[in-house]
Amino acid sequence: MQIERGGWSGDGDFTIRLLEQLERVPEIAYLRVEDAPASRSGPGYMLLSTEIYVAFAAEPRPAWSRWLGRLTGRGPAPPLLTLAGLQSRLAAVESVGPADYADSAMLQYLRTERIVPPYQTRGYKLVELVRLYEVKELPASGRH
Repeated sequence: MQIERGGWSGDGDFTIRLLEQLERVPEIAYLRVEDAPASRSGPGYMLLSTEIYVAFAAEPRPAWSRWLGRLTGRGPAPPLLTLAGLQSRLAAVESVGPADYADSAMLQYLRTERIVPPYQTRGYKLVELVRLYEVKELPASGRH
């Protein structure tokens, strides 16, 4: 699995837990994590928005074959896992749970928690938004 973390600040406990689970899925060939421009903070709250892009591995098959003496091409191999399959796997993990929103192209998780730093009376609300998208094709740097 190829993992790109260059565009991610490393913030967010839920994002870290989600990435730990995604790294354990053998059908994922490529994983890219980056901070979304929606991240911001204000008095009393902090919004962390992260986007995760995954590409699933496909079972290798020959591109060309002979059939009745003719050379025929085959379409692309189907992926070993789909976004819906990944959603059901992640929902079964206690530290991740079910997605708050899911469709055929995206999974979205929204987690909130109240943070009270030590030696301070006022805390803040941490809102963590994680969106997971499927990439149909590996980037050029991800191909071997």
